[in-house]
Formats: sequence, structure tokens, C-alpha cells
Amino acid sequence: MLSARDNHTITSTNAGTPLGEAFRRYWMPALLSEELPEADCPPVRVGLLGEQLIAFRQTDGKVGLVANACPHRGASMFFGRNEENGLRCVYHGWKFDTEGTCVDMPNEPAESNFKHKIRLTAYPTHEGGGLVWAYMGPGEKQPPLPDFEWLRLPEGHRNMTKTLEECNYLQGIEGGIDSSHTSFLHRMMSTDNKVFGANSMRARSTAPRLEVVTTPWGYTYASLRHLPADHKTYVRVYQFVMPFYQVRAFEGFEAGRPTVMGHMWVPITDETHWVYNFMYRTDGSRLTDYEVYHEGADFGRDTTDLLPGTYRLKANKTNDYLIDRAAQKSVNYTGIMGINTQDMAIQESMGAVYDRTKEHLGTADTAIIAARRLLLQAAADVAAGKDPQGAFCEHADRSAEAVIPEDADWFQSLKPETATKF
Repeated sequence: MLSARDNHTITSTNAGTPLGEAFRRYWMPALLSEELPEADCPPVRVGLLGEQLIAFRQTDGKVGLVANACPHRGASMFFGRNEENGLRCVYHGWKFDTEGTCVDMPNEPAESNFKHKIRLTAYPTHEGGGLVWAYMGPGEKQPPLPDFEWLRLPEGHRNMTKTLEECNYLQGIEGGIDSSHTSFLHRMMSTDNKVFGANSMRARSTAPRLEVVTTPWGYTYASLRHLPADHKTYVRVYQFVMPFYQVRAFEGFEAGRPTVMGHMWVPITDETHWVYNFMYRTDGSRLTDYEVYHEGADFGRDTTDLLPGTYRLKANKTNDYLIDRAAQKSVNYTGIMGINTQDMAIQESMGAVYDRTKEHLGTADTAIIAARRLLLQAAADVAAGKDPQGAFCEHADRSAEAVIPEDADWFQSLKPETATKF
């Protein structure tokens, strides 16, 4: 349980808030590269950390991320003309480049130097991994560019998607790092589903023991499920990377093709966030069409699951996530189709910003407690003039999963795998 003060601190990420200032010290995803498919294409609205921004790809291909309001009289730059390496406000023709420099002011006399005194707020951007990344903090504190393994893979060797979630980002994080819920929320009634089925290790061992090891980037945590009939333990090692990443191992959709999957829960406002989802093969090889299809279909975030022209699921809170009560009795635990959709239904059901003064945490919530402590510490560190944890950490360990002897040490057993940097 959190105090009301801590709950407010940890869920508030707008400019000027303690955690909002901490978040601005990291590179963060602003949008998918596919949202700006070509040079001089239409600009796109972007919400990030409570700010209304506009993204555009100028003629030379560089992406700009600028304030929504023109500094002249506040007209939205969304309606701007994207032309000749700049975005021109259609109200009076003021034109700005990706750095926010005013490069043309045609409604002022030719001899005027007024344009040299005007700037449009603009944030540094970087493209990698199918994403446009943004840094919104002080220039002198800008950390190195993110250098995760999947960012270095060529197109076709990774998969990147996003979906809109209508609740506070922390509800998404806490759902993602909650290991025990997979034994229930995602359970299938059939016995043929090896991961979530009635005979799966998650169904046979529903109360995992959690262990957390702090790291430079956040923490490594292990979910240990004892399998007494086998005299073994099912171990799944995850990474929580500050400030909003989770990385996990996955045995893959095809036999013998293990993968790494993960999420980033990025605040739009305090009541909405984007869930970015990535997947790649552990050997870095090209993903098959089968793998890409099932990453979307099994999790409920395939393009056919989205409302046309958006990244919002068709199954959403306005239609109770298309819950099927008959299927809840015979097909799966929830009657909701798609793992991603099941998570979203529960996380959004908690309200826009959950009041954590009313909760009652148990031992299964160890990873959640650890993440909260890190986020609160990051807010305190930035307020004290320090760098937040992980901002200058360029990599994290890879995640892993395995079945090991019940008396084996999980950290030593999986250390060769987790020591592989990405």
C-alpha cells in the first residue's frame, strides 16, 4: 500500500512534477516510424508526458517533434504545410525546421530580424528499431542514445507494435511485471496449450516465489514455480529497465526458435498511455510470417484487432472487451480473447488512476514493490540534482527461462544466458 502522497508522485508525469522531470531525463518512444511513412508526409499529433506535440518528417527525412502551438498566436501546427525542410503554420506562414528555428516569416517586412528572435519548442529525436525516440530533458543532461539489442537488428528481424491503453501508465507496468496473474488471467481451459493450458507449468504451480536483484538499469527478477511431481523448478527471469521497460524470454511460436519479448509503457497523459510491444529472435535471425502473425493474433493486437486508422483495440471498455460469458466457462478464464486485451481489460477496470492507498499487497507483489521504490527514488534523485538510475546505462541483461533441478540456484544456473548483453 502506498501513501496518498507517494501514489500521486508515482502516477504524475506532467512537466514540473517530480517523476515527470525524472522521465524527461530518459530517451523515450514518441511514435512508430511507420506513422511518418515518407518525407513531407502529413504531420502527426503526439501526446507525451502531458504535452501536446506535433511530429513531422521533413524533406531530408529527419523527424521533428515540436510544440503543437505556433509561438505567434497559438494556432495548431498539425494543420501546417510540410514543405522544403520545414513545417509552415498556415495561419500566417511562419515556418520552422526540426530544431524549432524560425526559417521564414513572410508576413513581416523583408528587412525585419524578428524571425531570429522566435523559436518553436522542439525536442531532439532519434530513429531506431522502428521507433522515433525523443529526449525532453535539459540538453546538458542528455544521456547516450538507447542501444538495446533489438535496436541494432535490421528490418524484418524484429517486430514492433503499439496499442492505446486508457489508464495511468503505472497500471500497465504493474500488470506486466506481475508474474502470478498469468496463472489465472491468461489461463486456457484446454490441455493442449503448453504455455497457459490446464496442464501448463503456470496452472500446476500458481504461487510463484519472486526474487529481485538490483542492477544498474533497474532490476533482474525471477519467478520460481516449484513443480513437486517433477522435483524441478520452472524459472522465468525478467528485466525491469528504468523507467518503463519490461523484457522477458519466450519459447517462441515455432519449436526451437526462442525469442525475446517486451513492452514499454509510455505516458501520454496521467490517464492514458501507449503500450509499445517488441519481439525478436535470440539469435537475431529474420522473423517468419508465422511468428509475426501469431505475435499479433495471439495477443489480440493484430491490425485486424484495431479500429481502422488507429492503434486502439476494437475490443475496448465501450463494449466490455467483447467478453463472452459462455467462453469464460469453456474456453478461457476470462471469456476475453487475446492476452493483450485481457491485460488491458483488468488494468483499465481499476479506473483512470488507481488509488493504491486501498490495496493489500502480498509476497507475489515483490516485483511491483521494487519497481515503485525505483520510480520514487528516481523522482527524489532528480529533485536533488542527481541522475536517475538507468539513464546512462546503455544495455541490460537478456532474459531467460528454464526448468532446473529443485535444489539448483537459479542465478548461477541461468547466468551464462543472462550475462549476454543487449
